[in-house]
Amino acid sequence: MRLCKIDDLLGNETLARPVMTPDYTVLLSEGTVIKKEYVEKLRDLGVTEIYINDNLGIDIQTINILKSEIETQYKEKVRDILEHHTYHNNDELSELCKTADSIISNILEEEEVVERIYDIRERSADIYEHSISVCTLATLLSLKLGMDHQQVHDVGVGCLLHDVGLRYLTSNYSDKNMEEWKAEEAAEYKKHPIYAYTALRYEPWIAETSKNIILMHHERINGSGYPLKSKEIIEEAKIVAVCDTFDEMICGIGCRRMKVYEAVEYLKTFKNVLFDGKIVEVFLEFTAVYPVGSRVITNEGEEAVVIRQNKQFPERPVLRIIKDKDGNDVKEETIKNMLKQTNLFISTVLD
Repeated sequence: MRLCKIDDLLGNETLARPVMTPDYTVLLSEGTVIKKEYVEKLRDLGVTEIYINDNLGIDIQTINILKSEIETQYKEKVRDILEHHTYHNNDELSELCKTADSIISNILEEEEVVERIYDIRERSADIYEHSISVCTLATLLSLKLGMDHQQVHDVGVGCLLHDVGLRYLTSNYSDKNMEEWKAEEAAEYKKHPIYAYTALRYEPWIAETSKNIILMHHERINGSGYPLKSKEIIEEAKIVAVCDTFDEMICGIGCRRMKVYEAVEYLKTFKNVLFDGKIVEVFLEFTAVYPVGSRVITNEGEEAVVIRQNKQFPERPVLRIIKDKDGNDVKEETIKNMLKQTNLFISTVLD
């Protein structure tokens, strides 16, 4: 499975994931063969990329935190609640407390949930999908850090509401870095935690911890964050800061979208500078640097696809070689386990 831009489709590709509208209505179901006439229609509908099967006959083992059908249900619910929300009319938002608990319960139902490495993929996303993703990441991270049920609940609620302030903005903040914005646009964007916190500050159904997550998720431990430029940050907000930053980077919210390995490298570079080092280390324990389905070039010059992860070694996946160093298709199945072949490295990630 790989992410393919609409403009790169030739026709006859097979969908690996359903194509949905912004309100999560299914346009084309998983397994649909893309005909040429579909491409123009998808383009007219504003669809820019889809997941397709590589048709390589490869046994790919993708591991996700939430099952796709369950994740879609949550996205629909969160979108419905947040889109009907108006400033200082917060009764509907209290439903997200139940949604957070439901997400936590679904994660806990999975066996070995805190021991796995997960294939978290780059993608385009709206703030509703982003909120679900941050919630699942932060829930898993909180569990791995040994937090109790109440703390995990507060983190989950804070995540589902952390970007509600973006709904009060008029500027387009998708897939472009803040440095590219006008000064007034950047200043307005940096107010979104305050907008959300102010709207929810006196609500009795949301814990103070969740309110502080909403206010502080863009703060940094060296005081360079916003809106307060505070170094005094609660641990729960530090957790959400790591998860939020990572997911923003791989789906292009408030920044240019980048590859997963680039977002991982960013967190590594700025741990103990912008982010709590221990929290970053635990986050990276379950985050695959090269998600299953990634096409890569090895240091030996071969083209390969990642087919599964090695537990506890997120940087050393198992590869299926598909082209040799001379660019010729490899006919016989050739599997290389980077955990066993310690002199093998990934030098390039292909689009």
